[in-house]
This record gives sequence, structure tokens and C-alpha cells, in this order.
Amino acid sequence: MGLVRTMGARIGSWLVGTSAARFLLRKFGTRALSLLPEATLVPLRRDGMEPVAELDRMREEQPVTKLPVPFGVNIWLVTGYAENKQVLVDTASFSNDYRHLGELVEIEDQNPGGLGFADPPDHTRLRKLLTPEFTMRRLARLGPRIDAIVADCLDRIATAPGPIDLVELFALPIPSLTICELLGVPYSDRDDFQRLAVARFDLFSGAGASLGAISESLVYLEGIVRAQRADPGDGLLGMIIREHGDEVDDKELAGLADGILTGGFETTASMLALGAVILLRDPDTATLIRHDDKAIGPFVEELLRYLTVVQVAFPRFARHDLRIGDTEIGKGDLVVCSLSSANRDDALGVDIRTFDPRRRPTQHMAFGYGAHRCIGAELARMELRAAYPALVRRFPNLKLAKPEDSLEYRKTSIVYGVEQIPVTTA
Repeated sequence: MGLVRTMGARIGSWLVGTSAARFLLRKFGTRALSLLPEATLVPLRRDGMEPVAELDRMREEQPVTKLPVPFGVNIWLVTGYAENKQVLVDTASFSNDYRHLGELVEIEDQNPGGLGFADPPDHTRLRKLLTPEFTMRRLARLGPRIDAIVADCLDRIATAPGPIDLVELFALPIPSLTICELLGVPYSDRDDFQRLAVARFDLFSGAGASLGAISESLVYLEGIVRAQRADPGDGLLGMIIREHGDEVDDKELAGLADGILTGGFETTASMLALGAVILLRDPDTATLIRHDDKAIGPFVEELLRYLTVVQVAFPRFARHDLRIGDTEIGKGDLVVCSLSSANRDDALGVDIRTFDPRRRPTQHMAFGYGAHRCIGAELARMELRAAYPALVRRFPNLKLAKPEDSLEYRKTSIVYGVEQIPVTTA
């Protein structure tokens, strides 16, 4: 799920790639980002499930705010729903091209490639390669396999000694195995998938961790692509190679696969984990989706909006002087859209800061918006719609094994999540 190119890794790589940031990381190690002004980290902070109150204040008082970043660049945070839409839909005024970073700061010689940091016409060409595999007709073939993956995970939970960790046995394996099926790569590689994906999201995980994970993942996937080019399989990689051949080189294809792997794995895993916490705290909602199939779709849409696990969108660069809402933005300025704030904007409905499983689905931005909207959105929905009701039906007595307020959430992360969810099933 989530955005096809993982912004967490890319923004993280930019932060640790600047000269000033590298100095901070060398001098202060994992404490480096804690030295940034708190206002800079506001879009990455939460209070449990809730974005911090400062985001609400920004959205209501000044929906486009200049962040106090000490790296010699202008960075604007966009918090309003209408302002987010304006930026995300406008590829003529805003660029995602990674190379713009080199015009602002010293960066490592490592273009991550893929869709998220590409502009038209490259973005258009690459997205067309992927689109056929993400049509509902193509995705339908994965439906029975997703059901089987979920059932197998629940079997493992049923036989594991308790208390068990829902993150380890439920949230992580479902998207990992689904991505293996989609790409057509060996299930035996699932541990590498999880390790390479998780390492890039928490910005306090250590100096250079995000860059190292990107590099290692791309090298690994280039090897998979070479093997697929020699003997194309039935998955996405084999399909692209058979149908497009030399139109896409190994590096581009590895970049696309990396984006699908990391974007489709970590974001869905975070959704599954946090959604499970919601169900554990709210027995009425668990009962609703246990007994009413028609309630599952609206529940998932509301959960996507409310959780918005991908907290900020791809960074954009202004191609020219312009206005976002009432704010003047200069050519070359960096613009970051807060999706979690936009999805709490009153423009989306009444009492929108609360979770309502019966809410009529909104035009939320959990998958982004515009040309860079997540191409795997429907696949993510399939996984969530299969997993949640299966969990509460199989284990009607599921309970947290420790107080909810003792759960450990990510402190500063592009993709929000919870580390462990210990539960009992009886």
C-alpha cells in the first residue's frame, strides 16, 4: 500500500545526505535529528493515534507554514486540505525530480529512481509500465492468495504460545507475502524484504541507515531483475519484461520493484497493526465488522483516513514563483504536504478528528492525490478488507496483554507505526 515510491526513505536520505545533516550525524549520532527545532518535526510527531495538536493549530491559523530548517533551504509545510490538493495535483508548478536536491544542498551521488522522484514524461512512461498489473482484473487473481495468506497467519497465531505479537505474526507477514506474490519473487526472501524495508523509516535508527537500506535493497533487486530477465515468471517483473523488454533497463525496473516492495509492505503493515489496536480498544467496532460484511468497506476507508500512516507526501520543488493559498512560494523552494493534517481538515466532514466506522467514505488523501497517487491503493484495500474481519472472527476474545498506553509507537517517522502489540486470544 501507500505511495509507490517510499517517501520515508527518500526524505530520510535527503536529510542524512546534506552537508549540515551529515555533520550533525557524525558529531551526535542518533541524537542528531533531536537537535532540529521541534517545529521542523511536527508533521512526523503523534500523540498515540492522533497527530500532535500543533498541526491542528497550523492548519487552522496558517495552512502553509515555513519550517525553521537550519540547512540553508526554504521548506514549507502544507497542512490544509485544499492547499494539499493544490500542490499534489499540479505537476506543472511542482517537480518531484530528485536532481533538484543537488541545486540546493550537497547530496550523495545516489538517485533513488522510481515513480516518486520522477516528473512527466519519465513518470508517465514508468507508471504506464505498472498500471496494467494494478487493474482490478489483474488484482482479482491475488484475492484467493491473500485470503490464504491471512488464514495461514491466523493459524500460526492460534498455535503460538501466548501472549503473541500481532505485529510479528499478523501485520508484517501479510503484506510481505502479498508483495512476494505480486512481484513473483521467492517467498524464501521474505526476511530480507522485511529487514530492508523497515530500516529506512524511523529517522532515529542511526546515521546513514536510510541510505544504506536503499542502496542494499536496489542492489538486491537488480539481481532479482537479472534473474527474471533470463527466465521471466508470472509476476509483475516477468510481465513487464515479457511485454516491454528493452523499453525499461534493469536499474529502472529494480527501482520500480523497490518502490512497490517498500511502499506496499511497510505502509500496509503499519495500517494492519494500528487498525488492530483500534479494534482492540473498541469492541463495538469489532462486533460490527465481525457480523456485517457491508460495514467492512466503510470501516477500512475511515481507518485509512483516520490513521493516515504515510504522514507526509513526496517533497515537491516549486518550478517558479507561485502562491499556495495566500502564501508566496519562491522558485526552488521545497514544499512538504502533511497528509495526516489534511485528513483531519473540517472540509472532509463533521467531527472529522474522531474515528467513526460508520462514516460515509470521504475523499481522503491516505494514498496521496493527483499524478503520484498510490498505484497500489486497491491492492492495499484488498489486504485490509480481508485481514481485519478474519482476525476478529477467528479470535472474538482477542485482548491486549498490557495496557494500551504502554504500547511503543514510532517517535519520529514518515510512516507511523507501533512496534509490538502483545495480545491473548482466549
